[in-house]
Amino acid sequence: MRKNTVIVIDYGSQYTKLILRRIRENRVYSEIVPVDTPVDKILKMQPAAIVLSGGPRSVYDKDALSIDKRIFEAGIPVLGICYGMQLMAHLLGGKVVPSDTREYGRAEAKFDLNSPLFKGVKSPSMVWMSHGDKVEEVPQGFKIIASTEDTLIAAMGNDEKKLYAVQFHPEVSHTLFGKTILKNFLFKVANITPDWEMDSFIDTKVEEIKKTVGNKKVILGLSGGVDSSVAAALIHKAIGDNLYCIFVDHGLLRKNEGEIVYKTFKEKFGFNLKMVDASKMFLNRLKGVTDPEQKRKIIGKTFVEVFEKEASSFDDAEFLAQGTLYPDVIESSAHGGTSVTIKTHHNVGGLPEKMNLKLLEPLRDLFKDEVREIGRILGLPEEIVSRHPFPGPGLAVRIIGEITEEKIKILQEADYIFIEELRKANLYNDISQAFCVLTPVKTVGVMGDYRTYEYVLALRAVKTEDFMTADWYEMPYHLLKRVSSRIINKVKGINRVVYDITSKPPATVEWE
Repeated sequence: MRKNTVIVIDYGSQYTKLILRRIRENRVYSEIVPVDTPVDKILKMQPAAIVLSGGPRSVYDKDALSIDKRIFEAGIPVLGICYGMQLMAHLLGGKVVPSDTREYGRAEAKFDLNSPLFKGVKSPSMVWMSHGDKVEEVPQGFKIIASTEDTLIAAMGNDEKKLYAVQFHPEVSHTLFGKTILKNFLFKVANITPDWEMDSFIDTKVEEIKKTVGNKKVILGLSGGVDSSVAAALIHKAIGDNLYCIFVDHGLLRKNEGEIVYKTFKEKFGFNLKMVDASKMFLNRLKGVTDPEQKRKIIGKTFVEVFEKEASSFDDAEFLAQGTLYPDVIESSAHGGTSVTIKTHHNVGGLPEKMNLKLLEPLRDLFKDEVREIGRILGLPEEIVSRHPFPGPGLAVRIIGEITEEKIKILQEADYIFIEELRKANLYNDISQAFCVLTPVKTVGVMGDYRTYEYVLALRAVKTEDFMTADWYEMPYHLLKRVSSRIINKVKGINRVVYDITSKPPATVEWE
């Protein structure tokens, strides 16, 4: 384990991954440890600090998740969040009771600014609550350091033992000074030295890849997305021409996608790259299909079939590389077992085990923002590094209803215009994800002296930090006007443009 590592013990909170991101944003390495990890193993890791995450359970449930009390006696700074606070109080002799008023959402908290946890925090200020139980009595040696109108003990602390806990969620953006609170825990309480650097990660990972692979060959499915592109660049830096990349065009990509991948990786970086045009096969199998889940299954199965056939031509390859990220690893392990689930090609289908290749996942310790940073250091163009997420099934899930070549062409052209205008307005990087959706709805319009009956196109743009929740982006009216005008004038088949102003929840980011 790295020096200065912060361990996060996961009790099932939807925000656990966000805790890790917040810690790493401060150049401190952090990783999740399963809740059933023996305390002796945790202590042997010698973490610089420990965070107990939130979770949906009560400490009094029959299946309540707990932890050995020795964790609080080891001299390691501990921060409990939500359920983590209740668990800390319960195990150390405090009292936890069901709350008369369940707090969910924003609440105004007053802080004890003498506590090292709250240095630089404004009091009162807003925090984000989500709890049914609450701490009624703090354990011996603790004091109350924050309160809200409905929760007297919104935070507690033991300065001598460096044990702190908060009932609210400092990791979410809704807690106004949440980042400050986490920084205080890392640097004022735990006295951690920030040393998590992407440059050193690259050097370490390159040497690790060289040692693991040696002179063997590696196959990688290159999609042109951020994850596979950065994985390819990192592996190529380590083993050069022993990396073989396969790009499968399923005919549902964005405009010029294949050309961008070829120019970047074949012409600029000199990769061994095989371009495979399987668009006709995919489109034939999707003919007449309207159900989104069926689309995904067909595309996933067909991709595996094509990829396996192409990969078999490299009979001397021993490794299969993938751009698996840390959130994928967390989600895989969270659904039972410690074995690694092979990440699907942009989540479109599982790669078959019969390929009998060893798995190589150089990015499995990283989050998306860290991967982008590595991509920039490795010299990948910003067009690839900063691009918005794109679903594995591609435009298949952005064309509502049956997929045809005509509809694909219409959507490619419209989407190209939308993204081009966002870049011109310098808004692309301010938006987390933007795209067009071609609806099956047709409406009457007038163009010149002629009546038209063409498709309705929806524009979608959201801003989010974690994609668990997202707000629709408040697009400037003049830009919406320009995008709508250009699309209707330039793209035959569309005579009406609408803008999706639904947040997540209740909607999802993608339409299908």
